[in-house]
Amino acid sequence: MSAPERPTVIKVLLIGPSSSGKTSLLKRYVDDVFEPDDTTTTIGVDFREKKLTINKKLYRLLLHDTAGQERFRTLTSSYYRNAHGILLVYDISNRDSFLSMPAWFGEAEKFAPPGVIKILVGNKTDRSAQRAVKATEGEELAKKLGAVHFVETSAKTRDHAKEPFQKLVDVILSTPGALDPNRAAERSNVVDVPGQAGAQKQGAGPCAC
Repeated sequence: MSAPERPTVIKVLLIGPSSSGKTSLLKRYVDDVFEPDDTTTTIGVDFREKKLTINKKLYRLLLHDTAGQERFRTLTSSYYRNAHGILLVYDISNRDSFLSMPAWFGEAEKFAPPGVIKILVGNKTDRSAQRAVKATEGEELAKKLGAVHFVETSAKTRDHAKEPFQKLVDVILSTPGALDPNRAAERSNVVDVPGQAGAQKQGAGPCAC
């Protein structure tokens, strides 16, 4: 009797400023719940898991919800190791939240393995009356910073709430080498020297997006 199939692990991070709704988006995707009175701030990194079957193959999705506050950045940077995909989340009703996205992309570029798949998410579309960021601005930023996809969501109303996760998995599975464990080793062998990060980015090509 053959041993049961071991699921392929896919590690995904949710990053972005505090109060952008990362935790609510994650709970909506994993448990299909929304807790309107939950104002708890993530301390360090929260962890969720979801099992998927795609084309008769088993996958274990490891979802890491990282804290947005500056004081936790040194703690969460280590969680980029072995990541296959990253959701970068901002609040469409908070202009500062959106303006912080280039810095978050920069952090992902610095700590995540080469070729990690990134998707930009504009959350809280249920606050359309307080909208401070146009959808077109999100689309333009996603293209500029190398995200493979942009989507606006609402954890509260379910509007497109599962799309970024589903799209991220689809792109990871369709990208040659995206699940290659040697990617992490490549990053760990890099020694940061002045000017090197920019040179790596230029030499990475389109597939580093």
